[in-house]
Amino acid sequence: MVISKVQKQLLKWGLVLAVIGIIVYTFRDSAGPILEQLTKTSPAVVIGICLMAAVYQIIEGIITTVLAKQYRSSFACKNGITNAFLCSFYRVATLGSGSGVAAIIYLGEQGIEYGGGFGLYMIQYALHKMSIALFSAILFVMNWEFMKSWFGDYAGLLAGGYAVTLVITIGLFLFCCSKKFHRLIFRLLDIVNQKFHGRFEIMEAEIKRQCMMLEDASKHLLKNKKATTGVIFLCLLKCCFWYGIPYLLFKGVQFQGNPALTLSQVLAITSLSVMLAAVIPSPAGIGSTEFVFTTLFAGIVGTGMAGSASLLYRFGTFVFPFLVGTVVVIVRYIRRKKMSAHSQT
Repeated sequence: MVISKVQKQLLKWGLVLAVIGIIVYTFRDSAGPILEQLTKTSPAVVIGICLMAAVYQIIEGIITTVLAKQYRSSFACKNGITNAFLCSFYRVATLGSGSGVAAIIYLGEQGIEYGGGFGLYMIQYALHKMSIALFSAILFVMNWEFMKSWFGDYAGLLAGGYAVTLVITIGLFLFCCSKKFHRLIFRLLDIVNQKFHGRFEIMEAEIKRQCMMLEDASKHLLKNKKATTGVIFLCLLKCCFWYGIPYLLFKGVQFQGNPALTLSQVLAITSLSVMLAAVIPSPAGIGSTEFVFTTLFAGIVGTGMAGSASLLYRFGTFVFPFLVGTVVVIVRYIRRKKMSAHSQT
């Protein structure tokens, strides 16, 4: 089937309109409150939030660079940072489902073949999930008396949240690295496929192919213990910048007769809220993080202040990276158009 230029243009603009529609849907309830909160917040705090959000993305880009260099030594840090902001854009534009695809495509453009890009993204994601749980556990222990006094009544729920996160993290690592786990999956797929008379044969073959790619990638990426340790450290470091955002609002302020929150305490509560929100199903984490964040902080700083901090946190971790990512997408599009026009002359 030959597609005409008109049909290509219609398809392209149809996709653009679909992306715009998803973006509007994503921000339909939060855009107004976030903008209103930004106007009420001092410029210094807003700038601080933007800087902390930017540093997080830069560290994320460095992590990608460390892993990608094991496939292609010429992969530059700017490529890793570009990839981080592209993922931030497509996380919003596709409700979370397209960021991985965007990363794999971009890595492919930089000379990393599909299998390597797929494995790199999955392993980086698994390390990211592990770092969230590890960071939260470390900060919880560091602030044990404080956390126990405020959230001791919810010990069962918190333990359940840590348990679910642990199971998800172990599952991710088994899926990425374990041959035995893959063989178990293959046996189950064979049983299901035989029971349904080969109806899922194509799906089974694709899952097996992806598992083999992950095995190859894990061997290649995790064999360098020094690089792996460095990536885990960077994952923990980047958490400090996102989870420290609320401290810019709470610093030095006493709420409801309670002592002012320390940076360590804010990091502990915020990391706990992110970890718990991660086990609540929602598109791209939209809504769940704000709910858990506000619930945990409300008893300490009051519902109004917790709600305000939640909006600013969402701006720093979701909106700002998306806006920068939008600029990156537009700049890349303009460059491609210029290169295409130059090659035709």
